[in-house]
This record gives sequence, structure tokens and C-alpha cells, in this order.
Amino acid sequence: MSSRSAISALVLLSAGLLTATEPLTKEQIKSAVLSEAVTIPTPGEFFAAMDEQGQPNWTQMFAPKTAGATASREQMALMLGVLVADGYIAVEAQDGQGVKNTGKEIINLAKKLNVSQSVISRGNSINDFAENNDWSALREELEATQNEVKLSMAEQKDKDLVILVTVGAWIRGTQVASDFISKNYSPGLAGLLRQPAIVEYLLAQLGMMPERMQKEPLISEVQQKLRATLELVHTKDRTPLSPEAVNEVSSTMDSLVNDIAKGHKES
Repeated sequence: MSSRSAISALVLLSAGLLTATEPLTKEQIKSAVLSEAVTIPTPGEFFAAMDEQGQPNWTQMFAPKTAGATASREQMALMLGVLVADGYIAVEAQDGQGVKNTGKEIINLAKKLNVSQSVISRGNSINDFAENNDWSALREELEATQNEVKLSMAEQKDKDLVILVTVGAWIRGTQVASDFISKNYSPGLAGLLRQPAIVEYLLAQLGMMPERMQKEPLISEVQQKLRATLELVHTKDRTPLSPEAVNEVSSTMDSLVNDIAKGHKES
């Protein structure tokens, strides 16, 4: 299966529309793209696809972000997604202390969002697995933590924050991937960034948020730059992104991650 099909398959698998041994059909792709139940691949799945196509030096790539001023719940939700992606990078780098530090950041931010105690208790599990260098369990625990956060938000009627966690994780994962690909370009790697259906889905979800949220400068910037990214990844004849397009995606994601971490965006 090609790298582009691999990403499509991840979406279908997450949506429960495809088993690992079934072929990818046009009807299934269309169904996944249009379904409101589409689940974006986790950063861990994205990074696994990178491992298959190249040989990232995850230790060098692990440069975790620290949450700055948290001016709004929307920014905190985006930053929570960024931190989840950082956790996966730390696992790929097999950096136990890095995993623990990132897990602590995730839990601290989750507390500010008033998530349930079940989410907060995940911090102890992350520390235990990191102490034992149990990388497989850590991947599962990070995914469970992210899912618990989203469930808690949904129970609190904060469904709009759920999509922001997903957006933040996707932006950070794409930042890391595009930076690596820009420095180690190959058509196979560049094909991993061709995810127009995912970008369209994220934009559609952001577009359904209340108008007051969409008018916030940071959220508006995310929407604007995702639209620009969509034009870059929606390549003609489904060809991989060019080196120039990869560089532009990398620059766009860098800008977004930096502004999310700062906690504000000037209007």
C-alpha cells in the first residue's frame, strides 16, 4: 500500500469502516470522508507511517513545547493537543523523563479545563510506564489519556473544545513531519503530507463552532492557515507534495504551533 493509501487506511480503520486485511475501495474512502464519525489518526499512527518511509532521529526531533499564558479555554484545548503529540514524540525517542515531563504538562493543563479525576489519574500511569521503559504501554496510555480528556469535555458540554484538541495534535504532528520531510525529501515521505480529506474535515468541524469562538484571533488564524494548507496538500492527480510545498507546510505549522504555545494571537 502506498504512503497516501496508508494514511487513508488509518482514517478508515479509526472510523471502523475497514479491517486490516480488506482492500481500500472508492466507496469506503468516500464514506469515510463524508462521515461525521471520521477519526483523525493519532500522532502515534502518523509517526509510525514516518518510520516506515524514513529513519527519523526522534531524539533530535523531541523539542517539547511548554504552555505559556493561557488566555482562553480554546487556546488551552489546542495546546493540550500539541502536548499529546509531544508525548508521542518522547515515546518514539524513548525518552522516559521527557514522557514524564510532558505527561505532567498534560495533566496540569487538563486540570485547568476541569476534566474528570479519571483523566488526572492517568498521570500516575504515565509515570509508572515511563519508569519501566514500557514504550508500547505508554503509546496506549497516551491515546487513552487523549480519549479520556475528550470524553470529559463532551460530558461537560464542551464539545467544541474536543475538536480543538484534535486540531492541536494534528498541527503539531504535521509540524514535526513536514520539518523532517523538508530536510530528507523523498516522494514517499512527501506523500504522507497529502491529507486533503483530513484538513477538509478539520475545517468543517471548526466552521461549526459558535461564531464568537471563530472570531477569536487564534482560532481565526488556525482556520486561515488550514485553508492555505489545504491548497498545498490538495495536489493535482494525487501526486506527492513538491519540496517547495513541503517547506511551506512546515513554515505554516511552525507559525501555528508557536502561537498556540504563546497563548495569544494579536488581532
